[in-house]
Amino acid sequence: MMATHRIPLYLLSCGSFNPITNQHMRLFELARDHMHSTGQYQVVGGIVSPVSDGYGKQGLVLAKHRLAMAKLALKSSSWVTVDEWESQQPDWTETVVAMRYHYGCILKEFKLSVGTHSDSNGNDTLLSSPPPQLKLLCGADFLDTFKIPGLWLDSHVEELVGHFGLVCISRGGLQPERAVHESDTLSRHRQNIFLVREWVRNETSATEVRRALRRGQSVKYLIPDSVIEYIHQHNLYTEDSERRNEGTALRPLIKQAQQLVKSLDN
Repeated sequence: MMATHRIPLYLLSCGSFNPITNQHMRLFELARDHMHSTGQYQVVGGIVSPVSDGYGKQGLVLAKHRLAMAKLALKSSSWVTVDEWESQQPDWTETVVAMRYHYGCILKEFKLSVGTHSDSNGNDTLLSSPPPQLKLLCGADFLDTFKIPGLWLDSHVEELVGHFGLVCISRGGLQPERAVHESDTLSRHRQNIFLVREWVRNETSATEVRRALRRGQSVKYLIPDSVIEYIHQHNLYTEDSERRNEGTALRPLIKQAQQLVKSLDN
């Protein structure tokens, strides 16, 4: 397959980014290499989309800080950018809804760049280059969330893997193959789930970074220096900030339960 026929691909990563770590950014690099190696795709952009404050996770610092840190961290990237839309929604946004929004933006830009021509029926058709795709970039632990009762609507899982697709980086012992095997929906769309093996194990978690910061320990080389500086400037990740949202139920569980009740009523 010649490079000219490769499908332009965008990778979207949703999450707390509390704070963004070098490992978050490595996932993009690993995914890009893997997708290029398939011979089918040309990765043209990456998007980091921090979750809104409405998510309700314990210890989540304000979105304005998480955005600022992500932007500082990604200054060095030529292809991954930070998007504010999801973080500025008053409520938590379902992953699929965020995917739809970003894909809408990507398609709009694509149509402007390639132009359209009207066929004999007056329908607008895009010129010959293949339309871009958007896939969700995630860690292997993400696949296990599909098993949590009440967390996902079936139609959302179907749309996420069937319509968009996943690029999943396996971290250590979690077996993404098993998660796919154990889910009928994931198995049905397994050709749209790209499993990437991470050979250089990097177990940096934002939780561990926050813990070290709370205890006054060094996090140098785990997160960029510019982010460390920002954290100290704004006095983020203290014992007080870790208590934020304490005892609050995660918004996804509440929201999906409400939708379930609504659909049962209907």
